[in-house]
Amino acid sequence: MRLASEMLDDYRDGFAQLIDEFDVPKSFPPEVLDAAEVAARRPLGGSDSPHVDRTGVEFLTLDPASSTDLDQAFAIELAGSHSDADVILRYAIADVGWFVRHGDLIDREAWKRGVTVYMPHDRVGLHPPRLAEDAGSLLPGAPKPAVVFVVRIAPDGSVTLDGVERAMIRNRAKLAYSTVSPGDLPPAFPELARRFEIGERNRGADRIQMPEQEVVRRDDGGFDLRFRPRNDAENQNAAMSLATNMAVADALHAAGTGLFRTMPAVDERRVGRLRHTARAFGLEWPKAQALSDFEQSLPAGDPKTSAFQLAVRRASGGAAYEPFDPNVKPWHAAVAATYSHVTAPLRRLADRYVIDAALAVANGDRVSAETEQAFIDLPQAMRQGDSRANRVDRAAIDLAEAVVLHGREGEVFEAVVTDEDDRGARIQVRDPAIVTRVAARRVDPGDDIKVKLVSADPAERRVDFERVG
Repeated sequence: MRLASEMLDDYRDGFAQLIDEFDVPKSFPPEVLDAAEVAARRPLGGSDSPHVDRTGVEFLTLDPASSTDLDQAFAIELAGSHSDADVILRYAIADVGWFVRHGDLIDREAWKRGVTVYMPHDRVGLHPPRLAEDAGSLLPGAPKPAVVFVVRIAPDGSVTLDGVERAMIRNRAKLAYSTVSPGDLPPAFPELARRFEIGERNRGADRIQMPEQEVVRRDDGGFDLRFRPRNDAENQNAAMSLATNMAVADALHAAGTGLFRTMPAVDERRVGRLRHTARAFGLEWPKAQALSDFEQSLPAGDPKTSAFQLAVRRASGGAAYEPFDPNVKPWHAAVAATYSHVTAPLRRLADRYVIDAALAVANGDRVSAETEQAFIDLPQAMRQGDSRANRVDRAAIDLAEAVVLHGREGEVFEAVVTDEDDRGARIQVRDPAIVTRVAARRVDPGDDIKVKLVSADPAERRVDFERVG
């Protein structure tokens, strides 16, 4: 067994190599840092400021405890005392457009990056830290500039955009997923999520809540692998972003503009293949039942349900960004709705431009020519940024798996089958938190199996198992 210090070196050296291997632009040029400092000091709250005073509204944030780049703050209330009153969501999104102007140094650098790249030991930001983790972040304390979206959620889960404004807000509390309690949140918080789930069922949408692998940093500077738990507060929090993104997308599409996040539906040929997949999983799918109805009939929390939903997601094809096209209705099959990204401008380049368009449309103004052109250019920039971030994330986890398991070759581990296809069985090793594949016949999702570690190579970022027993 290697010394702990050697393990730490493997992690640190390996993560550093990923920056170069995937051409991640880590450091910001000095002139961009200088421009961010100037932008961070841009005066706010004066007579010339476009921001109205909303510091009296009880805004909160809810994020991972370690987060400092806070895009979103929320305030929720019922529109009346009746049970069928609309839920009113005021969703304050960091006003990155106040600090970053089209074509300036910060903007040009952001176009090279596309998205923030998160790594176990660091983050490589879309914007300089002076903006992303300070002046532009909705941290508690001092008033911050935001764009506030007012969204109505009806009892049937339908959403409507009621207004958009630039405002100064004050975050009353930075809540964390790991420690938040129901008493910390607005009374209508779970009702909003409940209604949104009703809307999802009505539309035939299914959010897949599979456990996610993550590499976590220990107090001693090392790292561990675990499956990141998702509690009710995190799942409910996601409903606010989804509702806002849908409401904005509907408003922009009606106005003949916008940038939309799309995912194709499953075509008839692939539906036929999915019927074979369901049969292989031991799931009874009536011949006359539509795919969306069949999905909704499956038991929640069952590994076979999750495995089938993953198969549906793969059959749908990849998500993409598409500008407004009068001849095409943009559609995201996973949410079963027209959808835009608008709620994470500190971390995603496209969101800043969609926010700019939403401000214009909601207030009866024309969308600027610069923003309309950006909608044409953004799909390629976002595709490149997302691809790089996804490759880095997967490589970091592959490295962590190899380092954690190196020296344990020959050991047998407990695992559960989560999926099966032509490449073998996809499994989750229970401890440590490893997701991999193994050659295994006659297994179904949900089956418990034992696997032996054959090799773990940090240099190649690869682990190999074989089934035993």
